[in-house]
Amino acid sequence: MKIAYFDCFSGISGDMCLGALTAAGVDFDSLKEELAKLPVDGYALRREKIKRNGITADNVFVDLLATEQPERHLSDIQQIIDGSDLPQEVKEKSKAVFGRLAAAEAAVHDTTLESIHFHEVGAVDAIIDVVGTVMGLHLLGADKIYASPLPMGKGFIKCMHGIIPSPAPATMEILQNVPIYGTGIEGELVTPTGAALIHTLADAFIDLPAMKVEKTGYGSGKKTMKHPNLLRLIVGEGCSHDHNPGGLSHGHRQEHGHVHGHGHVHGHAGEAREPVHEHRHKHKQDAGSSDSGDI
Repeated sequence: MKIAYFDCFSGISGDMCLGALTAAGVDFDSLKEELAKLPVDGYALRREKIKRNGITADNVFVDLLATEQPERHLSDIQQIIDGSDLPQEVKEKSKAVFGRLAAAEAAVHDTTLESIHFHEVGAVDAIIDVVGTVMGLHLLGADKIYASPLPMGKGFIKCMHGIIPSPAPATMEILQNVPIYGTGIEGELVTPTGAALIHTLADAFIDLPAMKVEKTGYGSGKKTMKHPNLLRLIVGEGCSHDHNPGGLSHGHRQEHGHVHGHGHVHGHAGEAREPVHEHRHKHKQDAGSSDSGDI
């Protein structure tokens, strides 16, 4: 049984997932070929090798060829995904991620799923991040997907609606029944898209499971921090005596939704929306991750 374990010591975002996957063995050209099956254009996918605190990582960019992106409804995104020749499993899981995002925004704004306008999260780059992550795990051949408990930042961040608290309201809505913990770090560690991806795809949020490690990959956020701004993906074969002392099973997190015994992390996710006191750039390459939306 092949296991993919997302070690979110610095949080998680869509583009960090793509980088972690390619660094952990997913062929970048194959991923590009699969994503080309989506009936969307106006972007270019590229990757560069970088180092964060001496650690080599993949930094994946979805370069937009047009700055203006349409505001899509959930039905628009579902139509894009259904109109592709991607594997059915990839289609269903990708739509589930966007469905979770839509449900969160509907709850935050007290409206219906049909009325939700996806802002930045409905843009081409976010679609590529979501479908690319699901497709990447499919190409990886992961039988089980696990993740560590998620670290939360604090303070305020900017979005389409102005200044909002960190974690973003939609992120908190998405992460119901998921183990989280505070870090005291200013800013956004887990973006809404990152939250929706990991909550939808992970079988459980646990400590590192018993496994024979085959590959470890690091996906980079766009901001350079004092600490390594990375997402670690550990891939390997599960051991027959798999056990997780102190870990949380999927059923356990449904009951508790919190973590015992986890200290603070010293990491930071690739931020889509920067803390209020920092300058906000217009381009994704400067702003953080591809999740530069309000959900």
